[in-house]
Amino acid sequence: MATQMSGLRQLGSAAWSHLALTASSVAKRGARQRKRAALAEQHRLHFQLLCKAMSDPALAAVLDTYETDVPPEKQRQFLFANALYVNALYYHRIGAVTLAGLYGHLRVICRNKIFREYWAATRHHRESLPPSSQEAMLGALVDSLVAEMNAFLEDSDDDREEWWVVGSPLPEEGPEAAP
Repeated sequence: MATQMSGLRQLGSAAWSHLALTASSVAKRGARQRKRAALAEQHRLHFQLLCKAMSDPALAAVLDTYETDVPPEKQRQFLFANALYVNALYYHRIGAVTLAGLYGHLRVICRNKIFREYWAATRHHRESLPPSSQEAMLGALVDSLVAEMNAFLEDSDDDREEWWVVGSPLPEEGPEAAP
């Protein structure tokens, strides 16, 4: 009888352990879903604000934190460049695209002269980021792409067909959601 009770206790203990592990897993999944929903809401709000600023010069003036005078038309272009960049980051943050995929997308965006001008005009914005942050790391990645693209265009005698040689592709890995 004592052996049977010991076996039942072990079975009960294993069941409680399994139940606790399952509950923990469900809680973690719920936390990830809440975080993803919060990121989606933040992205939606950011995009709405940028759209308002792009359509209203009075609102765009609030976002004019450039070190030089930027004409209203150029500022709207910079705001749109920011929207494209943030959209790419968002897809990476939710795990929809790998870092290698993001890098490939950023290589294409960096081909655009206006995007490179925007990136240069907002350099001082990125200087305040903590060096160990994901934003600083991704900013440094784009910094190197922009520098390589500018150097390539200076050396290429306007042969822009070979743009794809700029930047070494990152190795593929599974989707990784940012913190």
